[in-house]
Amino acid sequence: MGNKKQLKFRDNLDRTSYKPLRIDKRKDFLKQIKSLIQNSTRPAIVDTYQEQLEELFFLRNPLFRFGKNYKKGLNKFLKTGIKNQSSNFSGEWFFYPWLDSAVHFLPEKLYLELRTGRNKNLITKEEQEKFYSSLIGIAGLSVGSHVALTLAMTGGCKKIRLADPDIISGSNLNRIRTGLTSIGINKTIAVARQIYEINPYAEIQLFKQGLTDKNLKRFLGRGKTKLDLLIEETDHPYLKLKIRELARPLKIPVIMAADNGDGAIVDIERFDTNPKLPLLHGAVGSLTAENLKKLPPEKLPAVMAKIVGAEHASERMLKSVLEVGKSLYSWPQLGTAATLCGSLLTNLARKILLGQPIKTGRYNINPDLLFFKRGQRQNNKIKKLLKKLGV
Repeated sequence: MGNKKQLKFRDNLDRTSYKPLRIDKRKDFLKQIKSLIQNSTRPAIVDTYQEQLEELFFLRNPLFRFGKNYKKGLNKFLKTGIKNQSSNFSGEWFFYPWLDSAVHFLPEKLYLELRTGRNKNLITKEEQEKFYSSLIGIAGLSVGSHVALTLAMTGGCKKIRLADPDIISGSNLNRIRTGLTSIGINKTIAVARQIYEINPYAEIQLFKQGLTDKNLKRFLGRGKTKLDLLIEETDHPYLKLKIRELARPLKIPVIMAADNGDGAIVDIERFDTNPKLPLLHGAVGSLTAENLKKLPPEKLPAVMAKIVGAEHASERMLKSVLEVGKSLYSWPQLGTAATLCGSLLTNLARKILLGQPIKTGRYNINPDLLFFKRGQRQNNKIKKLLKKLGV
């Protein structure tokens, strides 16, 4: 066979936009739409406004769900919903650059009511409003991405700060809800896009360079900009200690989950109720972030093991950690555990933000212990593995 000429393709994927643009209805609506989509080959107009209104009507009037005598009430509701004008000019339109789509939404309050309608009465109206108005920060967007998206799905935390310096790689696809087209996109951008697709009214602040000594205080905030809750999922032991040292005097509660095989090790630190708590339940003793910098590299794995609760880790997880840099590129993480962590932390976040009495502590959530007779126990094998890690 003769040599075939190699085709050259130009990668032109949009990897930078992440915020939808609100279309101003006071100006020439059609002109704005045309201007926004002029560079698109196949622009999409997504207009399900009437369907959204209809579903909202049935959520408010559940007795009509199985009846037939609802048309008069529905028609009146629809007329009220579009205020006797063209439905095009009701609600809000947002253009998503990365989707090449203009999407029609209900006004913010009605949209929140619609998409959280099935939360009732597991979450009351008052609880939903408080949950939605909270401000949280998520540092680290592997496990943290699952928390962010589950928070958005459940109608929580309109205001959110996201921090992670990493881009999505192929090996992230086993635990992050995205596809191959997201490779090369900063994790904060990828997560922000998904949140905005759920809630275009969200207010998201990105820390695309990750957290550093220069921006940690800005990330945590102060006064009216202070976080109501911090979800800490970073990989670096220094940052794990430093951010807690700063969060504690600010009385910001911190929660964290470390994946453990198919399970999770969950940490809750209620600095909001007790600002004198030892960091990480005293797991690292009197070690400070500054002193950690002075430790030789060979001692860092032992510190990290103490931080994430390696004493609760499964045998396979401990064996795998010992193989990092030898037969393994990095420590293993499963999508099952990442998803579980996202669910657990979202549940805890909501309850802490709503003032429920969630206790400080470290908790081992192990499916093996629940579903199998021979679960992972603190046996001699595990003790030997912990000793090798220096724990």
